[in-house]
Amino acid sequence: MKNGVCSSESINGSRDVWSCKDSDSSSADHLVIMVHGILGSATDWKFAAEQFVRMLPDRVFVHCSERNMSRLTLDGVDVMGERLAEEVLEVIQRRPNVRRISFVAHSVGGLVARYAIGRLYRPPKREKIENSSTNKCEEDTKGTLCGLEAMNFITVATPHLGSRGNKQVPFLFGVTAFEKAASCVIHWIFRRTGRHLFLTDEDEGKPPLLRRMLEDYNDCHFLSALRGFKRRVVYSNVGYDHIVGWRTSSIRRDNELPKWEDSLNEKYPHIVYEEHCKGYEAVECETISTEDDGSDKIEEELVKGLSCVSWEKIDVSFHSSRQRFAAHSVIQVKDQIMHIEGADVINHMIDHFLT
Repeated sequence: MKNGVCSSESINGSRDVWSCKDSDSSSADHLVIMVHGILGSATDWKFAAEQFVRMLPDRVFVHCSERNMSRLTLDGVDVMGERLAEEVLEVIQRRPNVRRISFVAHSVGGLVARYAIGRLYRPPKREKIENSSTNKCEEDTKGTLCGLEAMNFITVATPHLGSRGNKQVPFLFGVTAFEKAASCVIHWIFRRTGRHLFLTDEDEGKPPLLRRMLEDYNDCHFLSALRGFKRRVVYSNVGYDHIVGWRTSSIRRDNELPKWEDSLNEKYPHIVYEEHCKGYEAVECETISTEDDGSDKIEEELVKGLSCVSWEKIDVSFHSSRQRFAAHSVIQVKDQIMHIEGADVINHMIDHFLT
């Protein structure tokens, strides 16, 4: 026990964290699933998990995912999503008092979480209820995630638009030749996950997986699940993130990137811009006019598809930080000592969290 925080770790590496203020560790009824990024582990979210239960005592129970650690993150977004969905079901079975669920995911973990919720979503059912005038009436019940109320879906530096071209991977410097070469060889390094990120997985005539994840596809209710959350939030690095670019993590086109200035908020010194974007109906999405900013057709489809639901977009800058070149990890506080300058981002996340 540490400062009222209890935690346990499985032999496989998952971490369960809860408040120790109540002797009954099952008192919290809001399950928070934390998902790490590529080649990561459950300990990547250790600092954030402990902050969550410390600041929201007896209200949240945090589970840091274990099923896709290390090299298992190279197996593909879909395979990882299936594993995560199974893991979530097992956690729910162990904690029958859980009533609400939220996800907090870093980097590729955000895509894995989006796949998993599509598998976990349960569509509304038509239920018959008594009515004084007709005796029978049908009414829709809400869709759920395994019977739980979906609250917060939060991603941190996640490549929602993929990583192919158009400066989406900053360390390639926007050089077309480098970006084309990366698309051809990425599967040698990151295997199926690399193909999904670079949108080169058009197998058997199907569109790339990230394109399929824009809608309800076969028995995966990707869009319905995303729409079912009360909040959808993206935290994005505006610069110095050499792994995931600002556009892809904030779901924006070039001409939509806001101008930002240094934060004047002492509590959140690295939050430099906040925007609440309403969701557009499918018809509206088709008619949104955009300038030609160099993005390709599928990237534009990804922007439009994801814009059909509302998002809170939180832009973060570590440009004056000593660890700015590690922004991709600092925004998550992957290491409590090296990356502690990102703690205000975690605090912002918790302060705005719906419980």
